[in-house]
Order: sequence, then C-alpha cells, then structure tokens
Amino acid sequence: MNRREFLRRMTLASAAALLPSGIVRAAETILRASPGLRVSLAGVGRTPSEADVLTAVREAAEGATDFSWLSRGDTVLIKPVVNSGNPYPATSHPLGVQAVISLLKEKGAKRVIVSDMSGVEHVKLSPGKMRGSTRKLMESCGVARAAEQAGAELYLPEEEGWEAFFEEGPLSGSHWKSGLMMPKIIKSVDHIVLLPRCSRHVLAGSTLGMKAAVGYWRTDTRLEYHHDAATLQEKTAEANTLASLREKQRFTLTVADKVQATFGPDKGAVVSPSTGLVMASESLLAHDMVSLAWLLECRRGLPQEEKKGRRDPYTSDFIVNVGNRWVVRLLGGTARAFGAERLARNDLDTIWDDRVLKRAFQIAGGIPTLNLIAANPLLPDDLKGRLAAMTTRSIADAGSQVRGASIASPRP
Repeated sequence: MNRREFLRRMTLASAAALLPSGIVRAAETILRASPGLRVSLAGVGRTPSEADVLTAVREAAEGATDFSWLSRGDTVLIKPVVNSGNPYPATSHPLGVQAVISLLKEKGAKRVIVSDMSGVEHVKLSPGKMRGSTRKLMESCGVARAAEQAGAELYLPEEEGWEAFFEEGPLSGSHWKSGLMMPKIIKSVDHIVLLPRCSRHVLAGSTLGMKAAVGYWRTDTRLEYHHDAATLQEKTAEANTLASLREKQRFTLTVADKVQATFGPDKGAVVSPSTGLVMASESLLAHDMVSLAWLLECRRGLPQEEKKGRRDPYTSDFIVNVGNRWVVRLLGGTARAFGAERLARNDLDTIWDDRVLKRAFQIAGGIPTLNLIAANPLLPDDLKGRLAAMTTRSIADAGSQVRGASIASPRP
C-alpha cells in the first residue's frame, strides 16, 4: 500500500466514524463500480391505476435502500426532470414525485423540496433578466400539484435570479473548462433524491439519470456544455462527480411504464409495454445502465419507419449538429453558435455504445456487476433475465470499456 492509498483509506475511515453508515454508503456508490450494485425493479401493468403506480414506487424505493441515511427532521431535495410542460413520459411522472415525497415524510423527513430548471427553449435565465417559468411548466405537466398535495414545497432557482447559484468543480481530469454553476439550495439540504424519466434525446441519444444534472445548471454552464460539444457525453458523466452530489445524492428512481422512445426530450413516440417498470438504485451508474437497457428494449418494438428521419432525427448527423448549434444560439447568441464544436451522434444499439456510460465506467474504475432485484411479483422472470443480459459484460470486453483518459476516483 503506497502513501496515497493509505491516506485515502484513512480519510474513508474517518468519514465512516463521523457519518451514519447509510450516508457513507450512498456517497460511495453514486458513481462507483462496486460489485453487485443493487437495482430494484417493480413491475406494473400496461395501464396501471394511480394506486398501482404509487405502490410500485414504494416497492422499488424500499427495495433499493433501507433509508438508514435519513434521520428524523432532515431536509430532502427531490430533483425531477421538467424540461418542458409536456406530460409524462416527456417529464417525470407526477405520481412518482408524490409517492417518493410521502415515503420520505413517513421515514422522518421534515421538509421536502422539489426543484428543477427547465430547458432553454422554455426558460432562460440571464443576469438581471428571466424568460419563461419552470413553475408554470411544473403546473402544466402535473408535477407541481403532485408535490404540493404530498406536502412538499417548490423551489425554482431562476426565481431568485443569477446569484442563486454557486460554482463547484468536478473532479480533476474532466473535460469541463470551468466550474459548474449549481443552485445554492443544495448547500442547505441534507439529502438529494433524483427522479428522472426514461427517454430518447434528439441531441444526446438518451436522457436518463446522469443527463438530468443539466436541470441544476445556470445558463453559462449549459452554454459551455453545448458549445464544447465534442465532449458533451463525457461532460454529462463528469458533471455527476461534484462533491455536493457525491455526498448527498441517496438514490435514483424512474417510473417507466411509458417510455418516450423516439425524438425527445419534449416529445416523441410513446411505448407502453405490457409490463412497465419502476427502477431504483442507490447507484446512479447502475440505475442508468438498466434504464438505457429498458429504453433500447422498448424501442425494439417500434416499426422501423418510426426510428428513421423526421420521426427520430437523432439518426441524422446533420440534424444533430444543427440542432445543437440552435441550442447554443439560444444560450449564448449567434456568434457563439457559429463557433460551437461539432456534436457527433452516438449510435446506441447496446448500452455499451453509450459514451456517457463509457465515461462513467472510466470514472468508476470499471464496469460494475449488477444485482437486479424483483421488488414485486409483477416483474416477469424473462424480462428480468433480458435486462440482466443487456447489462452484463464479459471480463475481457469490460476491460476495453474503461480505457482512455483517467479521472480521479469519486470517493471522498
């Protein structure tokens, strides 16, 4: 054991002595290739009732974590995805938000805050100026009502203006040139729970848990993300190495009885499989491996014409690049759009093709083995088996996925 490794282990030991075991465990697993990372899967029918969804969310969450990290009186921030005002699955499921709030309060949370900032097509924050409203979009898609009925409060950082953010850097070795501007509310909460959706994305290929980090960022951080587009996928993974997320994010849960399987992020062909899923894990990496596998599984049932051209324009290099420059223009003006790097599309035939996951594997130090848990009897064994096969890599192949530039381990 060299000096650096000795000091790292001593730091971990000190943290373990000062913090509840659940907090240390959650911080260790958010982007960590530990063996047997647990992913809890609850099944629901094709057209589940509200009660079915609420029950499945509870089952998946309790299968993913024992909530030992949550103490009575704590404050929890829930981060949904409200990129637009369109209904689920273009945005997070309101019933998922409602169920998790109720569960957190039952487990002892005193205060639950629901927070996000929508996409620049709908909301743009500038110094001294704001266009659009995430609050109105949350009301439109049903998330606001679900949150308030369950006893949570809404916090929309753009309503406090440009200074409602603080700068935080990712771990060394990332592709980010500047620190990321994150909402200050994160500093005052004890825990974070991430509630993304499972969707295709016209520029990035997919939008799952790691991509949901964009909803935290101020406009200037989003501008760097899209302007320096050659490494957009890598920066997506690296953005989840911020200390505030590593130390406070406890689990990720996605309701996916419906999947937006083309276009995205705001619209696309919706697939309603015979058995829907609610997925939850303390590991963001493990969650996204299964979520992407589920997206690809649902896309397979679409007619081929649905996955080409205007119906799923991600298949066009030209549209991907022009679309990203359009976003850069919205964020930073025409001159910045002309100078933006080219965004190359990243075909996703298997989860191993995804550059976001590849970068996350590098950060984690390897491809984790997953432990898929059936959280209720509605999950068919054959579906669980297919997802397990889609998220398992041989030892020989796994080595090829983690070659490349290194980044510091996300451990404290």
